[in-house]
Amino acid sequence: MDRFHQRIKVIMDPRLNIIDKRLKKVNRIIPVASGKGGVGKSLVASTLALILSQEYKVGLMDLDFYGPSTHIILGVKDIYPREEKGVIPPEIHGIKFMSIIYYTENKSLAFRGIDVSNAIIELLAITRWDYLDFLIIDLPPGIGDETLDVIRFMKKGEFLVITTPSKVALETVKKLLSILKELKIPIAGVIENMKMEESMFIKNQIKFLEIPFLGEIPFDKKIEDSIGNINKLLNTNFAKNMEEIKDNFLRRNPHNR
Repeated sequence: MDRFHQRIKVIMDPRLNIIDKRLKKVNRIIPVASGKGGVGKSLVASTLALILSQEYKVGLMDLDFYGPSTHIILGVKDIYPREEKGVIPPEIHGIKFMSIIYYTENKSLAFRGIDVSNAIIELLAITRWDYLDFLIIDLPPGIGDETLDVIRFMKKGEFLVITTPSKVALETVKKLLSILKELKIPIAGVIENMKMEESMFIKNQIKFLEIPFLGEIPFDKKIEDSIGNINKLLNTNFAKNMEEIKDNFLRRNPHNR
């Protein structure tokens, strides 16, 4: 079957109707994205899920097909989904957690476009979230099929975009933001991570684009030692800054308070 007919098959896929039903009770979907890798996207997604779970019902889904890492950050071991008219995510640290690793045995994937779309459709169609205030989605870096498919299949998505002070990172983030704005996709805001020097450059650039700037997170040398231990993680300066950013995020969206 050629790629055109494969794509038509995906578009007509009956599983798409099931996805809407699976997500019906999810109040808000927050895909966490970045223009490039190495900006701390997965750490932001995991920490935000942990912090929000102290007040809300939260789910976390790792859709980074090529480098899933939220399970490492959260210290997830020997806990698996169970099947019951679909797949029910296990609850970890108060978070409903689903990851591609449950189906890849933590091996590298050699997926191409249509295969990625099919895998995303399958995961979204089988996963039973039930009621959630927030569903955090950890996306792979860049603007590939995964990001475009989340836009297609998760219509309530509000993108949280991560950058660093790097001009290279900012340029790729600008491209991502431009696509989201062109498609009229809600943007929750931008976070500047790994900041090492005082500068208003990133903040001013984001404000010039008329997109909410949610805050900055200074580089935290102790963060690596906290990976896999949520008690340590929640006591880092990184997490304390994320707490402030979470408050900014909720203030900009008062209907969720």
